[in-house]
Amino acid sequence: MKIGIPRSLYYYYFKDLWQYFFEYLNIEVIVSPETNKQIMDLGVKYSNDEMCLSMKNYIGHIAYLKDKCTHILIPRIDNYGLSNQTCTNFLSTYDIINNIFDINILNYNINLKNNETELKGFLNIGRKLGINKKYIKDAYIYARVKSSKIKKEKVLKNLKNLRSDKRKILLVGHPYNIYDKLIGEPIINMLKSLNIEIIYCDLFYTKNEYDRYSKGLYWKYNKENISSISKCIDRIDGIIFLSSFPCGPDSLVNELVIRKLDKPYINIIVDDVESSGGIETRIESFVDIVNEL
Repeated sequence: MKIGIPRSLYYYYFKDLWQYFFEYLNIEVIVSPETNKQIMDLGVKYSNDEMCLSMKNYIGHIAYLKDKCTHILIPRIDNYGLSNQTCTNFLSTYDIINNIFDINILNYNINLKNNETELKGFLNIGRKLGINKKYIKDAYIYARVKSSKIKKEKVLKNLKNLRSDKRKILLVGHPYNIYDKLIGEPIINMLKSLNIEIIYCDLFYTKNEYDRYSKGLYWKYNKENISSISKCIDRIDGIIFLSSFPCGPDSLVNELVIRKLDKPYINIIVDDVESSGGIETRIESFVDIVNEL
């Protein structure tokens, strides 16, 4: 048995949890490589024009994995409560992939409105794999503890960087965009080359301080992204919003927040990963502005 994990979308939220879970069960895991042109081209080939760049990227990683493993892990994540809805991509990905590819999908649901918790989801994985319930529960607890420790270390480093003497810019976006090799990494490398200390929006402890900018936010992950601004607005010199075209939640939420900011900001929407010249010029100009303050 080999479980394939696409290095896109969910991966950047749950990679450590998944890796340690299957490690405990002694099940081999195959993670697709970092995004490259071949993978992105596969995603474009199998997707339609209405899908956001991040979804096309995810489909490309699925296409890469489909002949290299016995199962591909694709959760169906609907919500974390009534006012914590995820993007429709997180809800519909299972059905989209199931209709595009003939593959064995290993899935679980998270829908707290229906009392479908993460633990129940992992227990469901165990049933599908024919593994003892207690053993699955032990694997989940082991993975949760290990992954939480890793996250804590990253958060502490992020908070430490807030005390840096360098110019500090908060990078606000979804982890699957920020940390992707083609979408976010070029921007990260550019900022580092300009001697900027990057503060990452996903590396804070609590994630419920978005009321300062909007009291009616609906999407869980946008709430978390925007909460990071409240946590460090007085200690940063600027903000970069990063999203993939045409992300609906980002286009609405970022616009609401931008209108209330009193810090320099730039809104970068990535559509074509092969044409980065314009983005480079904008970032260089933005850093020049920040350095002049």
